[in-house]
Amino acid sequence: MGGISQGRNEAAFIQGVCAIVSKGNWCTLWIPHVSDRFTTSNVHQILLQLSADTALSWNFFKWAQSLPHYHHSLPTNFTMVHLLTRSRRFQEARNLLQKFAFKGFLSSPTVLSALLSGHGDQDSNSKILSWLVFIYSRSNKTQDAIQILELMKSRGLRLDPHACSALLSALAKARLTATAWNVYDDILRMGVVANVHILNVMIHVCFKSGDTEKAEKLVSEMDGKVVRPDLFTYNTLISLYCKKGMHYEALAVQERMEKEGIYPDIVTYNSLIYGFCKDGRMREASRLFKEIKGAAPNQVTYTTLIDGYCRVNDLDEGLRLREEMEAKGMYPGVATYNAVIRKLCEEGKMRAVNDLLNEMDDRRVQPDNVTCNTLINAYCKRGNMDFAWKLRNKMLESGLALDQFTYKALIHGFCKVQELDEAKEVLLDMLDAGFAPNYSTYSWLVDSYCSLNNVEAVLSIPDEIAHRGISADKSLYRALIRRLCKRGLVDFAQKAFNKMLEKGLLGDSLVYASLAYAYLSTGKRIAACEILNEMVKKQLMITAKIYESLSASLANDSGILDLLWSHAIERGLFARNVYKLMQKAKLNSQNDTLNMSSPF
Repeated sequence: MGGISQGRNEAAFIQGVCAIVSKGNWCTLWIPHVSDRFTTSNVHQILLQLSADTALSWNFFKWAQSLPHYHHSLPTNFTMVHLLTRSRRFQEARNLLQKFAFKGFLSSPTVLSALLSGHGDQDSNSKILSWLVFIYSRSNKTQDAIQILELMKSRGLRLDPHACSALLSALAKARLTATAWNVYDDILRMGVVANVHILNVMIHVCFKSGDTEKAEKLVSEMDGKVVRPDLFTYNTLISLYCKKGMHYEALAVQERMEKEGIYPDIVTYNSLIYGFCKDGRMREASRLFKEIKGAAPNQVTYTTLIDGYCRVNDLDEGLRLREEMEAKGMYPGVATYNAVIRKLCEEGKMRAVNDLLNEMDDRRVQPDNVTCNTLINAYCKRGNMDFAWKLRNKMLESGLALDQFTYKALIHGFCKVQELDEAKEVLLDMLDAGFAPNYSTYSWLVDSYCSLNNVEAVLSIPDEIAHRGISADKSLYRALIRRLCKRGLVDFAQKAFNKMLEKGLLGDSLVYASLAYAYLSTGKRIAACEILNEMVKKQLMITAKIYESLSASLANDSGILDLLWSHAIERGLFARNVYKLMQKAKLNSQNDTLNMSSPF
């Protein structure tokens, strides 16, 4: 006791505390001039001194935590986790790690390296860092998890398979599929043996990216490694095939799983039914629905079918299925209502829509963005902008965020009724919200101003956007120039192009090709040739994507388009793959001519 109360030497204080703790005289430590001396530094040293007895260290750690003036540091917490891990008290170690995982930049390589420097037990380090990867992955902090993985690679530590699955799942959820493949390659190089859970996650990654080839390769790997695919494997593969419209392959997977004694569940059937509904193949979807065995149709099954029938214009069958669904005790959710409301809006049955909205309110089914966007779009198409705007305000009041579909519907609606100031204001709001309008959105504004003989207003759009502090980028000018060119207003298109160049934005192949087309269509062949010559100087090429885009949008004037392509060929402006597309288009045209002239 005297050694603690009077001793000024820190080492003596630490030794004295260890002696008292070992004897169980905890009350002595509560004496004010003793308890006040505890710091993160000496507590850390005491833990190391007591490390031979993990239970004693753990009790002291928890006691120190109760001191009013004291808080454990990262090194203190990390050391205690190590002691618990070394003693195989894994649950307590993980619980403690969870408490301080998000404090003090723990995922930083510098911080972690400093913490690891005092602990050379590779097995414990592997476990602890694996737990950290798991914790960060489950919290969607994938970048932190990847930083720890990189540190583990550099130190020769092995990642636990559970942590691998968690990290890969988080990356799949975030649609970071390329990163997921890089991580997968890394963990294999680190010596992790891919089990069924890891391989299943990677098949899910393939589903997210729509990559059937890689998914099939993974299943082959499972066969080669004698890792037996399970229900999740097959369901994910079926979902992927259905997503890609590969119905034969999906049904073949179902047949294989049944041969292996793995029977479909409702998720399997729902995926297959969804695939048929997505392609409008309702006869096959209905047949499969009737053949469900060993599983009970659920709300998702019925909603998928109802949506499918509504999309093929069979509202009556959709409503019949809804009645059947309710008769079985399954009440429609917002997705079910959305399917029917969309179809009713298409048919202009707004009274029936209002009845459904009242029913949703009675049943406390909250409308979502899809519901609101469907309604706003319906009223915009009918030119009822007052009601559309009220719905937009209700969305905001309900805490729903406006998305790109909301903005596009409103812009189209205001253009339709020629309220162009309002349309332009919504466009500016859309840009403020971080959404990028596409060519169609700008086209509505251009066409509306042109119909009012106010083309100058089109040229002022970039300046008005700039006044709002938003950058008027190349995509904006490209859209305006393309639309003006299509309308034959080449002089105004050239003005927009000149303004674009003044802003320091360079024209691309699509802009130059559009201008050349417009000059040709107005009989200004020399100006068109100058534009194409400029493309040659700037080494700009007409790619397959540009060729297909212009061919589709300017198909009504194939004569001028053919003339443009002829001039482009003379100057070598086509990329190689464009010639194949041209030959294919010519062959299709010849076949169409033959079919039309055939008496059969």
